[in-house]
Amino acid sequence: MRRRLTALLVGFWIPLVGWAGDTEINGVRVWPAPDHTRVVFDISSPAEYRLFSLANPDRVVIDIDAARLIKPLDQSASPGDSMLKHIRSATRNGNNLRIVLDVTDKTHPKTFLLPPNQTYGHRLVVDLLPQGAGSAKPAAAPPATTVKTTPANSLREVVIAIDAGHGGDDPGALGRHGTAEKDVVLAIARELEQLIRAERGMRPVMIRDGDYYSSLRKRTDKARGNKADLMVSIHADAFKDVRVDGASVFILSERGATSEAARMLAAKENAADLLGGVSLEDKDDLLASVLVDLSQVATIEASYTAANEVLRSMRSVGKLHKPQVERAGFVVLKSPDVPSILVETAFISNPNEERRLKDRDYQRKMAQAIHQGVRSYFNKNPPPGTLLASTRQHIIAQGESLAAIAQRYRVSVDQLRLANNLTSDHVRVGQRLLIPSDS
Repeated sequence: MRRRLTALLVGFWIPLVGWAGDTEINGVRVWPAPDHTRVVFDISSPAEYRLFSLANPDRVVIDIDAARLIKPLDQSASPGDSMLKHIRSATRNGNNLRIVLDVTDKTHPKTFLLPPNQTYGHRLVVDLLPQGAGSAKPAAAPPATTVKTTPANSLREVVIAIDAGHGGDDPGALGRHGTAEKDVVLAIARELEQLIRAERGMRPVMIRDGDYYSSLRKRTDKARGNKADLMVSIHADAFKDVRVDGASVFILSERGATSEAARMLAAKENAADLLGGVSLEDKDDLLASVLVDLSQVATIEASYTAANEVLRSMRSVGKLHKPQVERAGFVVLKSPDVPSILVETAFISNPNEERRLKDRDYQRKMAQAIHQGVRSYFNKNPPPGTLLASTRQHIIAQGESLAAIAQRYRVSVDQLRLANNLTSDHVRVGQRLLIPSDS
């Protein structure tokens, strides 16, 4: 008889009741992340189980009733795993199974069941979190990392948060030949990271730099905690019609902005800061609402401008799915004070585009296009107090003249010549010009 599964409290024996009959444990996958470790057991059906913690030594125990192993689970943790040391198992009371997770320190485990999807069957998931991670009030963002500045003038670098979608036990969309979205977008993200790291005045921050799961809110929190000037989320689209193709760029929709504003205002008492370090806790409801609205309007406008630059640059790589920036309510676009764009690099459900997404040369070209768009956006809109604001650059486009560029940036032609060591007014397409810092 089926009965609904309920959550467990760590340290208490609370049974979770599921299907009758033996449950087969087909395997285990471990996904270490910087801030937690996820352990996933592949099971044949929902199961009755209990989870609790023990000390001396620290370990997490899962007792599964009427269960049996198809193959041994004993294994050591992956290199670099900061939470899990070892997994072991044994039969208990004849037909029950005990699984022990030996951990490095006291943890706050969370557990839940997942139904089958296109990749996996039933799964029992255990997240090992640092102790205290589940009890503290939610903060708007984690502590910021140190932002690099130049000693001479204390000008900072522009920070670009690069978010490779999905990861770990969440493969994202799958191509017809088994290509996982999580793998190709991480490859593109790493290419983009290298390009931005080589760019003077810019610094990349990888939101996900490995094959592990990170929640959508944690992604935006990490971008905000690092005081990102732009967040670029990279994905690969999918559709039931395999003929659909092309790349897209999204920003936050009006509906998504409205729902996020409501969430922020409801949580303002629990957040140390919500808008670029500004606390809403001591503001009345009307003032807090106005501040959120102003921040969101400015952020969405900046997101749209950046998305347009990236979309324009992506035309050089291949077909666009839509010729204009699109809008949607993706959670990763909802930072109220970090301009954010989501790039759908191609349709992985299209066999031709799946093949391109796996190609290293295409991954590099896509990263170069995104980088070119990001660079163009910040050259035109450098944040105050940054290196880019003090030494802006302009890349010559078809039909541009030195005089027109001087007029655009409100400098003289002589200033442009002097800053770029030019002996004439002749310029070529693709040439990069420095814009004088007193412009």
